[in-house]
Amino acid sequence: MKKPREADLYAPVKGYLSRQGYDVKGEVGACDVVACRGDEPPLIVELKLGFSLALFHQGIARLAVTDLVYVAVPHNTGKPFQRALVDNVALARRVGLGLITVRLRDGHVVVHADPVPYAPRKSKKKAQRLLRAFERLQGDPNEGGATRHGIVTGYRQDALRCARFLAVHGPSQGAKVKAWAEVPTATRIMADNHYGWFSRVSRGIYDLTDAGRKGLADFGDLGG
Repeated sequence: MKKPREADLYAPVKGYLSRQGYDVKGEVGACDVVACRGDEPPLIVELKLGFSLALFHQGIARLAVTDLVYVAVPHNTGKPFQRALVDNVALARRVGLGLITVRLRDGHVVVHADPVPYAPRKSKKKAQRLLRAFERLQGDPNEGGATRHGIVTGYRQDALRCARFLAVHGPSQGAKVKAWAEVPTATRIMADNHYGWFSRVSRGIYDLTDAGRKGLADFGDLGG
């Protein structure tokens, strides 16, 4: 099977644009494809055999010439390409580029995104979730990255406070741990037992497991 070349993308892209009424020429200056239609600004397409940072760098550089800039790659089958396509369409939209794929076996062209200014939609729910996680985290245990224990979350810090209370006071009611350890979700954390640190000895009463004592030893330097 012949190895694909960037030139294999040119004819399908030219044909597609020509059907839209453009006059199309290849290798104009530094641009792979330039298309003109009447008095409209020129349209530029950069061709590559796959997604890369260099492809997006090229496309962004062409935005100094015109707002109508596309990047084009061969369309492939398989889940890895489909995942990459979704991610790269999102990236193209964020930097104001259009994105085209070309099915090389028959020249089928699909425009996945047109070049328009990116206007991100803010998610109030995500912002609130981020602020809750920030407020819940005591101190700055991750110091800009993972500790030797991995990323420390507010949930783990709450679990550590519950574990410390049980280590000192022994089996206790969830409500007591909640009040004395100052962990509002203490009962839920001990019932879910995400880390294997807690066991329910009777209704509403929890104790520390051997894994919990080991967790306290391993994570004792994290504070919280």
